[in-house]
Amino acid sequence: MTAAMRGEVLCMYRRVLRIARGWQSQSGLAQETDAEKQYIIQEASTLFRQNKDITDAELIKKCIEECHARIEMGLHYRIPYPRPTHLPPMGLATQQGRKMRGQERLRKQARPIYLHSHDETS
Repeated sequence: MTAAMRGEVLCMYRRVLRIARGWQSQSGLAQETDAEKQYIIQEASTLFRQNKDITDAELIKKCIEECHARIEMGLHYRIPYPRPTHLPPMGLATQQGRKMRGQERLRKQARPIYLHSHDETS
């Protein structure tokens, strides 16, 4: 990891912690606000520690893009949790027919970037 990438990652981590410090839930209830703040801090801590040993530049860039996407989605919708996607089981038809292996590959490709690490931590 280059020094510039390391700086960018640390800057993002600080940004997430600052967002958590000032977070206010949509309902405005103190209990929900505290729970969401704890979720943000826990999720950030888990993902950053999980990815601390990554050395591949492309994979680091993907993780950075995912972090940016999750931050923007959370701030826009005021929901810290990842927004799930709903695809019907056989909803992505291939040209050769409806084969399960092809469907699984298409479903994986159709997943938004902000959900890539969500399955790994759940």
